[in-house]
Amino acid sequence: MHQLAAQWIVGLLRDRNIPFQICGGLAAKGYGADRELNDIDLFVPSEHFAAVVQAGQAYISKPATHYCEEGWDLTYVQFMYEGVKVEVGNADGAQIFDAASQAWVPLNIDFARYETVNLLGLALPLILSEDLIRYKSVLSRPVDIDDIHAMRERSG
Repeated sequence: MHQLAAQWIVGLLRDRNIPFQICGGLAAKGYGADRELNDIDLFVPSEHFAAVVQAGQAYISKPATHYCEEGWDLTYVQFMYEGVKVEVGNADGAQIFDAASQAWVPLNIDFARYETVNLLGLALPLILSEDLIRYKSVLSRPVDIDDIHAMRERSG
């Protein structure tokens, strides 16, 4: 089902020439983490966020909203496609909570810096592994630490 959801969101974005970067568990899986996927997380530039919300209107499960919990502070929309949550974040102003310093820090998504990885039958633009490791390290949740170890083992 994740493959169908990925095909849907990638098609929606590519048909509209909207740049995006996959992050979270799917990106970690692309870099060697072996874990169950719960959803598909990605970011788009702020100037395209409203167009994504409008284009996916039929599949919205949570409307575009400001979200601030579980270590995230961002505006996002959640779609449900074939039983899979697809969460699209607005890259403008997105922050994560640094567990070590107990402070919010910017999540700087640079849409010119990514790695293309074949995953779920698609060539997907993933957030760079070093950026993914950095933000997963900041969050310090058990699943993120497991992802970091798996990514480092694969690249090591």
